[in-house]
Amino acid sequence: MWKDKIIEEIYRIREEHAKAFNYDLQAICDDLRQKQAVSSRQIISQPLKQPSRQNSK
Repeated sequence: MWKDKIIEEIYRIREEHAKAFNYDLQAICDDLRQKQAVSSRQIISQPLKQPSRQNSK
């Protein structure tokens, strides 16, 4: 089976991060939000796209 080294690394990092917070989703999200707040990167968010309504006949 083919393995993607980049995906495997992402899974490993994600697992280590979750384990550091005892898999507490609230704590994980709080940590990521805190890291985002102090980051110098520009954050771009787009509004949610509304599903298009098609005329039904």
